[in-house]
Amino acid sequence: MTRRPVPPDSPYRGPAPRRTGDSAPAASPRPARDQAERPPRAERPRPAGAPRTGHGEPAAPPSFRREAEQRLFGLNACLAAFARRPQDLRKLWLDASRVPRLKAVLAWCVQHRLGYRVVETADLDKLCGTQHHEGVCMDLRRPAPLSLAALLAQVPAPPAPSLLILLDGVGNPHNVGAVLRSAANFGAHGLIVAADAPAVLSGAAVRVAEGGAEAVAYAQLAHGEDALAALRGAGYAVAATVPRDGEDLHARPLPRRLTLVFGAEGEGMSAALIRATDLRLTIPGSGAVESLNIAASAAVLCAEWWRAARAR
Repeated sequence: MTRRPVPPDSPYRGPAPRRTGDSAPAASPRPARDQAERPPRAERPRPAGAPRTGHGEPAAPPSFRREAEQRLFGLNACLAAFARRPQDLRKLWLDASRVPRLKAVLAWCVQHRLGYRVVETADLDKLCGTQHHEGVCMDLRRPAPLSLAALLAQVPAPPAPSLLILLDGVGNPHNVGAVLRSAANFGAHGLIVAADAPAVLSGAAVRVAEGGAEAVAYAQLAHGEDALAALRGAGYAVAATVPRDGEDLHARPLPRRLTLVFGAEGEGMSAALIRATDLRLTIPGSGAVESLNIAASAAVLCAEWWRAARAR
């Protein structure tokens, strides 16, 4: 396999020199507190068999909660988060119909004196900012993303097969969640985002992932980090996923250690990054549509890597 040099204009090579006189960006104004953070005052009557409202620890200041906590919703997403890291749970709201499915979580809240409430569906709508909460909402401590070095230290060592996903400008929570769901299903070991990427693991993305966010490690690059060199040093080939003019995905088996790069819907990934990759892969089709969206593309590519890795 021919290694392509990283072009000087690649966003994954390093930062441009800072010009003399450049000043640090002004601090952004403090955002207004989301009213959805305030738990509803009124509770519905406690149904038979439902536990009483818990009395939790003192509330943290709003600024601390914004930085240190994350609001998750969706039954599978919440159950997966609790199963993986119950110590991070801080507060729970649920519809009465979810009491049977969440008995273990409620027991944990009682044991550890964490606050919980049985509330109306309309209250959950406000807390989550969406109707797609599936009757449960949690506040959990937000896990810090791994560094790329930490991620590479925990993946299987060469020559074991391993799949990583690198997102270039993908921020839509439904796309991020769909990629995570496919990545988890097909055994990917990590999701990587750029240094300047906003927090992509929003509550909506985690819900769409249906538990996949807990199964795939999450890493964020440092400013100026040569990500492609680090990945190649760990034995990974780096493949750009392009809608046309790439190598047919099914032309030959994919590398056992592979990083798949996905670009944002519409504009795709940067040209500099495409030039810097080792492979350019295109999913073949009838031509009736221009291309698949990122969710479908991720599912097809991850499935093909899984098939090839298991066949060897």
